[in-house]
Amino acid sequence: MILLDGKKLASQIEQDIIKQTKQLTTRGITPSLAVILVGNDSASQTYVNMKAKACKRVGITSILYEMPVNTTEQDLLYTIDNLNKNHQIDGILVQLPLPSHINTYKILESISPHKDVDGFHIQNSGKLHCGLDGFVPATPLGIMTLLRHYNIEIQGKDVCIVGASNIVGKPLAALMLNAGATISICHIQTKEVSFYTKKADIVCVGVGKINLITKDMVKQGAIVVDIGINRLDNGKLVGDVDFQSVSNICSFITPVPGGVGPMTITSLLQNTLKSAQNRH
Repeated sequence: MILLDGKKLASQIEQDIIKQTKQLTTRGITPSLAVILVGNDSASQTYVNMKAKACKRVGITSILYEMPVNTTEQDLLYTIDNLNKNHQIDGILVQLPLPSHINTYKILESISPHKDVDGFHIQNSGKLHCGLDGFVPATPLGIMTLLRHYNIEIQGKDVCIVGASNIVGKPLAALMLNAGATISICHIQTKEVSFYTKKADIVCVGVGKINLITKDMVKQGAIVVDIGINRLDNGKLVGDVDFQSVSNICSFITPVPGGVGPMTITSLLQNTLKSAQNRH
């Protein structure tokens, strides 16, 4: 069994981003990311802080717009509109989830597709499914980068994705399909998840359920990508895979933490750099 070390790869990629950022800076261009945080959700604040620290490490300017939980949808749209028009801003990221009184889809669609470094705008989503160049959501992009780094062939493989969210599952399926894989997608309505995971050469899971994938659900030599992140009562972070048992039969597996998480942050940095390069 080989660990898919996302932390190590992310660090390597950051060094390349630093070089490219410096090249832009010498031309008077500083890549910049605007992050909008509505409310005081502790998990969201943690993610925002991680993104800000990552930006600082590579020389990308990170600007945080903190808005109260009772912010109106109109006020949020107004803020995004100003950022769309600001030529010094390369990427716009609205931290999810948003308060229930705000229409998330309406907000995401208001972000300029050219600054949509999260890859959630319908235009970027459409490009992804058509195999065209655009912004790809950070987590699926990070997973594909990680697999490619370890020379894991995707073409012709059977891939099972457990979780069908617009943020991870669906865009990951599109990327895998574009790479020549045969895809199965399992979700909350799937009758027997193990029927699909047992046949898969690559199993990707991200639903937020501890030990959802167990040893008897994975075939010998499979590649397992654990996208889930859950916190136990003792504070320890674990994924959706029973790592101890599954790691004994798989060929490759991502650890949690240290697997997909760091690659997600790095992919966001890559998208922001790409936006700056495209704009200039």
